[in-house]
Amino acid sequence: MAYKILRFIFGDQLNANHTWYKEENQAQYLYVIAELKQETNYVKHHIQKVAAFFSAMENFASALKKSQLNVLHLTLDDTQHDESITTLLKRLAEQYQCQEIQYQYPDEYRLYQQMQQLESHISLKISACDSEHFLLPYSDISAHFKKDKHVKMEFFYRMMRKRFNILMKDGAPQGGQWNFDQDNRNKLKKADLATIPEPKVFSNDIEIILRRINNHKISTLGHCSSTLLWPTSRNQAKQLLDYFCTHLLPHFGQFQDAMTCQTSHKWSLYHSRIAFALNTKMLHPMHVINQVLSEFDKRKNEINLAQVEGFIRQILGWREYVRGVYWQNMPDYATKNELNAKRALPDYFWHGNTKMNCMKQAIDQSLDTAYAHHIQRLMITGNFCLLTGIKPDDVDNWYLGIYIDAIEWVEMPNTRGMSQFADGGLIATKPYASSGNYINKMSDYCKGCHYNVKQKSEETACPFNSLYWLFMHTHEARLSRNPRIGMVYKNWQKQNETQQSATLKRAQWCLTNIEKL
Repeated sequence: MAYKILRFIFGDQLNANHTWYKEENQAQYLYVIAELKQETNYVKHHIQKVAAFFSAMENFASALKKSQLNVLHLTLDDTQHDESITTLLKRLAEQYQCQEIQYQYPDEYRLYQQMQQLESHISLKISACDSEHFLLPYSDISAHFKKDKHVKMEFFYRMMRKRFNILMKDGAPQGGQWNFDQDNRNKLKKADLATIPEPKVFSNDIEIILRRINNHKISTLGHCSSTLLWPTSRNQAKQLLDYFCTHLLPHFGQFQDAMTCQTSHKWSLYHSRIAFALNTKMLHPMHVINQVLSEFDKRKNEINLAQVEGFIRQILGWREYVRGVYWQNMPDYATKNELNAKRALPDYFWHGNTKMNCMKQAIDQSLDTAYAHHIQRLMITGNFCLLTGIKPDDVDNWYLGIYIDAIEWVEMPNTRGMSQFADGGLIATKPYASSGNYINKMSDYCKGCHYNVKQKSEETACPFNSLYWLFMHTHEARLSRNPRIGMVYKNWQKQNETQQSATLKRAQWCLTNIEKL
């Protein structure tokens, strides 16, 4: 059968409300969604991530078919001889006698480049359109972001609040202030652990998908059973959002930075876990924001403004912000290494066998669920990589591969910028470095650890403590001028030379023996 136009759908473009699907004369369009080996091997991905994408793509194709659209859903079995998107589209265009290829602009630079080069390989008309997902249109990014220039996220967030009139009253922020972050840094106490709600999970049968991944020898990491706990359809994504609003939102902000290993719900806590649904576009950010605001309006006696503002800041502010930084600074952003970090990623990032309990908890959880919340990523694994000088490329690849919600546009600015300070401050105004004291303050990880969080230089001293001071000492010429860090150096200078020397010696031992920590 012949079609006039082939419309290609990327695996993270599962937006059922796109105008593509509402146009008249649908008989002329062939919609193609395809599993491709090139999308499984640019880094080693978590097995749950690959399976979740494939399952969500299949469900989306089925939904489009039910809407009477012409859909071609191809699995790895069908595309095993297609080396790339280019070879696939060339083959299909010829097979179905298409006169034109259309696609939605991809969110990853590597795919954008690939699609830009398509015209030199295919002698057909090729056109692209917006994915209709983000709140800040792609065409507006350059008005708010400049290449190699720091843009303060708080100012961007305020602009977005005003632009969309969210949590605003008479032109001013609701509650009299823009940001309630200072109210959202509570540690979980023993009494809090018993009331943490059970997480909403699913039981999606992925046995056939796992068999297919295995048959095609796709190299993956992490653990997976024959059922997947993540949402792989719009309906399930909406259920997860409903559950968050009903059960988790009342305490989201309060405990959003907390960590624990003392409950079976330690991996989920009060987090929404909707990032995979958002980043595959099964959920639209404004749908999420509106539902959260609606819940807040209905339950103001149960949900205070700090919980809601903290969550909306992540969706309306941070998510849109990192996308702007990414697109305005690529491709150079992917090569930034401001602190000249060169060390290889330790092996325990792949198996979790380390005596550092905080690292073990964060890595084991990531391997088990393909998920860790933002503080585990930033202040545990990310902090460790920053302090030990791990190559940004290695850190990027690990984060991009292991997390189910990691797509390069959101992962790279968070990792290379926010976490590793490799961009020299384009995102963060200071490195997010900390000693074991912060980890002890926000978690109960230190209580069951092999190392002593109160020690700096002894054989049993927490590695984070000495590594923190070595990091600050190494980069003193650069960081001591930073007004947000000045007090740290005053504390360092208060220590006598013997104390300083012993701490730095312990840090050097930790680096030399990093694989044994």
